[in-house]
Amino acid sequence: MSVTSTPEPSGTAVHVSVFRMIGRTVGGTAVVAILLLLPAGTWRWWRAWVIVGATLLGSVAMILRLWNTHSGLLEERFKPAIQKGQPLIDRILLLSFLLTWFGLLAFTAEDVFRLHLMHRPGPVVSSIGAILVAAGSWLQYRAFVDNAFAAVVVRHQAERNQTVVDTGAYSVVRHPMYAGGVLLMIGAPLWLESYAGALMATVPTIMLVLRILFEEQFLRRELKGYNAYTHKVHNRLIPFLW
Repeated sequence: MSVTSTPEPSGTAVHVSVFRMIGRTVGGTAVVAILLLLPAGTWRWWRAWVIVGATLLGSVAMILRLWNTHSGLLEERFKPAIQKGQPLIDRILLLSFLLTWFGLLAFTAEDVFRLHLMHRPGPVVSSIGAILVAAGSWLQYRAFVDNAFAAVVVRHQAERNQTVVDTGAYSVVRHPMYAGGVLLMIGAPLWLESYAGALMATVPTIMLVLRILFEEQFLRRELKGYNAYTHKVHNRLIPFLW
């Protein structure tokens, strides 16, 4: 969600199940590994293991950072992608994004090992891809730290006293978590040595853009102060552009 708050909202102390966090973290990492290594047909793809390791370390870092200060956010982040009361359009857009992101990983592996649709990026370009992955991961981490209401689904979190703030990463763009995701989706295929995969990243990016448009319409209608926030922070995803 595109709202921020440094402190955890009052009255929302929760105890997230350690077993649930471990299960979701390991499960999510395993999905990334399977989507890359199964189409590749080999476990000996060290570049893929870097992505898998970054996924695991990023999840662990988020949990450790938010455990004491943003326990309510952790509770929200570990809820399922489909929830009661979630608008139908958000269900469609979120599932579409997840499917296209997963498809991007599998397609990239297929291209590297079998399709060879374009020539491979050289060491400089693949290194730039690694930098984009690191930058995207950091930006998403920063968004979680700044935003105590970064729920998985689009909804008004009235029970958590949701408010609009404009500090941290949210003072630059209105959707820094999504901006980090775009960097990841472009950087990962470049690091894995697939120009075709980097181009294919436009598909899940389009899903994110559509979700941003819906989310902002929802927040303008449901969340007091959000419309004023959009006039203060003009760009949604890319500074000085959009």
